[in-house]
Amino acid sequence: MTVRSLLHASITGWLLASACVVASFGTKAEEAESADRNASLTMKSCHIRGFAEQVECGYLTVPEDHLAPSDTTLDIHVVRLPAVSSGKASDPLFFLAGGPGQAATELTPFIASIFSQVRQTRDIILVDQRGTGKSNPLQCDVMDLDALLVTEDDVDLSAMMAECAATHAVNFQHYHSVNAVHDFDAVRVALGYDQVNLYGGSYGTRAALVWLREKPEGIRSAILDGVAPTQVVVGPFGTFSQQAYERLLADCAEEAACAELFGDLDATYQNLRARLRDEPELLHYRDPRSDEPIDLLLTEYRLAGNLRNALYSPRTRQLIPLAITAASAGDYRPILGLMNSIDADQPLYIGLLLSVLCQEDIPRVDEELLARDRANTFMGGQLTADFMSMCRGWPVAPGNPAWAEPVSSDVPVLLLSGAQDPVTPPQWAEVAAETLPNSTHLVAEHGGHTIISHTCANRIAADFLNNPESELDGSCLERTRRLPFVRNINAAGM
Repeated sequence: MTVRSLLHASITGWLLASACVVASFGTKAEEAESADRNASLTMKSCHIRGFAEQVECGYLTVPEDHLAPSDTTLDIHVVRLPAVSSGKASDPLFFLAGGPGQAATELTPFIASIFSQVRQTRDIILVDQRGTGKSNPLQCDVMDLDALLVTEDDVDLSAMMAECAATHAVNFQHYHSVNAVHDFDAVRVALGYDQVNLYGGSYGTRAALVWLREKPEGIRSAILDGVAPTQVVVGPFGTFSQQAYERLLADCAEEAACAELFGDLDATYQNLRARLRDEPELLHYRDPRSDEPIDLLLTEYRLAGNLRNALYSPRTRQLIPLAITAASAGDYRPILGLMNSIDADQPLYIGLLLSVLCQEDIPRVDEELLARDRANTFMGGQLTADFMSMCRGWPVAPGNPAWAEPVSSDVPVLLLSGAQDPVTPPQWAEVAAETLPNSTHLVAEHGGHTIISHTCANRIAADFLNNPESELDGSCLERTRRLPFVRNINAAGM
């Protein structure tokens, strides 16, 4: 979840890179497929981009608003990865994507790899949440190169988002988590599954919790990775980024090679921020994909936004001391490398992102939270302020306050956290656990955001799904080592 610091900062930052892949990867074959949609869910053999294996695809027609159904409907795109074993279990794994705004089916190759052990005995179901992928995508083309050459104060995010909203003839008020999980449960019923297991990562944990509240009868177990409970506000970006940054500083000081080479890393960073605050740096480079020349005005917020992105993963985190130190000396190559490390082939659908957050989270932001969010030396409170500005331009009203109540459930739940996570810290999982009495919380000390992607947590998840009531062995997480910091542009130390 990034905005102006990334939105007009790094062409391949999480939000902006995603937005640059505008709306659809459609071909004529896909357009023909889209026309063949049914009120019932008929799955047909198909191929997914980037995945060689044949899978099953279909569309389910659902009400635009499950809470007050009318004649207006949506077509929800579904992909099933069939279990390998002929004697498969009857309860599949539903994958709930993050963001909000990721399309689950666009992550098919990654999911098939991460959950290869699970798929031996279970189908895996991927549903493009309404507003993403091929489920009436809500995308904005925010690729404004001119905006990269001015400071954040010269970019009107509210107007930009209002202009995007005007290009979509939909009622954004119906694109929220409750309607989404009614879609998911309708898919479960249409596919004939009595019960399913859930995996949610990041925002997907919020969706899983809402499903547990709205339609609990269909849930056998749930795995929540990088937990965002309903009762917390997704928005104190500065608070938790500072927490992750301080941990990085401590790790660098503890690692002899890092401490010797980079010295007082925080002093270097603060001096760099101050320099960019007074005089932003105009950078010239070539896009690594298109080789097109690009000019970028690097401001302190764009610097902080991209470093915050790098804190998400241990693999990019280990580059941060080098990136800061090199930039301080006028060498911006490592910073540009971090900007271009995000895969632009997995877009984040900004219209869905805003439809959810502007209804469910931003209305709960108060001055106390804003003050707490600003009270950090890593990135300040710019990111939360930017989301508030974007929401002022997005035509939705605050959602039902009851949606923010804690979710209580006796369903077996596995909570997963990374101690290095800059956005969904372990304390949020503890908040969720207070009303989930049948839950287990495991923390990867050297894990980042959504640890199933880079630790042994995928094997733990497979064990949990086989017997959700059994005691889990999480000792392999304790053996996950901290990645050493990279010492030069030739990757010494990696």
